[in-house]
Order: sequence, then structure tokens, then C-alpha cells
Amino acid sequence: MLFTDFGLEGPYTGQVQAVLHQAAPEVPVISLFADLPPGQVKPAAYLLAAYATWFPPGTVLLCVVDPGVGSDRPALIVEADGRFYVGPDNGLFEIVLRRAARAEVWQITWRPAAMSASFHGRDLFAPIAVRLATGDAPAAIAAQAHTLRYSEWPDDLAEIVYVDRYGNAMTGLRGQVVATSTRLSIGGKVLAHADTFSAVPRGAAFWYVNSNGLVEIAVNQGRADRELGLAIGTTVTVTS
Repeated sequence: MLFTDFGLEGPYTGQVQAVLHQAAPEVPVISLFADLPPGQVKPAAYLLAAYATWFPPGTVLLCVVDPGVGSDRPALIVEADGRFYVGPDNGLFEIVLRRAARAEVWQITWRPAAMSASFHGRDLFAPIAVRLATGDAPAAIAAQAHTLRYSEWPDDLAEIVYVDRYGNAMTGLRGQVVATSTRLSIGGKVLAHADTFSAVPRGAAFWYVNSNGLVEIAVNQGRADRELGLAIGTTVTVTS
């Protein structure tokens, strides 16, 4: 499974998929996100924790939001609740690790014969994901390690972490921790909860719990991002 900020325009996602297909053509590749907020690790961490749970144990998740590529930041394999995550050690796996019942971390020691300084997603992380997906144990390509932890990050992030193609804005808040009687405030606009789009009038702004368990802000038959001025990092205030 691919979880990246590489985008669908340009060569980057296609090049990673080509490496995966050439090395393991029998292994299906699902591109879950190619349009994560570019270079923004923190919002991606909350999205990863919410969306990874839909994939069964044994899934290999290739996760790359890597503004520090080419630096000395380590490269990791994380096993959390039976799923394998491959990517940089920069906080991307913080929320996954925090919520996991069982987790182990390895620092990748294997290196390819040739590796560019600026595209580790293609040259390092993709080959590692292939090896895990085709049966290699982490110990064959990595050494057990500790990862940097980001204890200052909240368990639930009251910010916009993603805006979809319809203009709906996801937050890093899990629906299970926000009561349906709660109102959200954004830039002076107070929003009530509704279960579905059809439960509010056309043009009305509201919040709901989306199909992946995150609190999401929407406008019925409109774009919440434009009408409410929402962007990645916009703060959401939870009120009673």
C-alpha cells in the first residue's frame, strides 16, 4: 500500500510503482494516498493511523513524507499490530506506534548498489517494501532500534489534516472522542453535528464522523474549504 505526498502529476508515483511491479509483479499495489500535504509529516501521521486499520495484518505500507531526505535521518521498518510500515524516522509513525497494542521498530541497514540522494522512496523504501512483502523478515535487512518520539503531539489533533477533492476537510480528531452534542468552532463559525449530508439543508456547514472514523467538516453541496477558509493546519476549537 502506498501512502505518499508524491502526487499524481509527474513521474514520482509511477516510478515507485514501477519498482514494486518489476520486483514483485504478483503482489498487488494499492495507492491509498498520493496527495498527502506536501512535506507535512504531522498531519500525515494522524491520517496514517486512521487509514491503516482498514488493511489486514501482513500488509506492507510504504509511507513517504520525507522533507529530510538526503540527511542523516534514519530509515525505518515498523511492525505495529501485524502490519509493516516502511519509511523515514521523522514522526510519520508516531501515532501508529502510540495506538498499537504491540509494536517493534527496526532501523534499515540494507542499501542498494546505487541510491540517489533525493529519492529514497524509489531507491530504498520501495525495495525494502518488496522484500517484506515477499517474505523477508525485518532482521534480514534491518537492526532493532528505537525511534524518535513526539510526545508533545496530542493523541487527537484539533487541526485540518487533509482536504479532499470535494472540499471536505478532515481533522486529526477521532469521532470516538468527540460527542455528537459537541459544536466545533472555526474562525468564528460554529458548526453542529449531523450524521449525513442529507440531514442538513443545501449550503449548510456541519461536522460529521467520516467513514474512516475522523471528524470531518463539510458543506452540503458546497466546498467547506472555500466557504470556511480551511487549509492544512487550520485550528478547530471543540466547544460544548
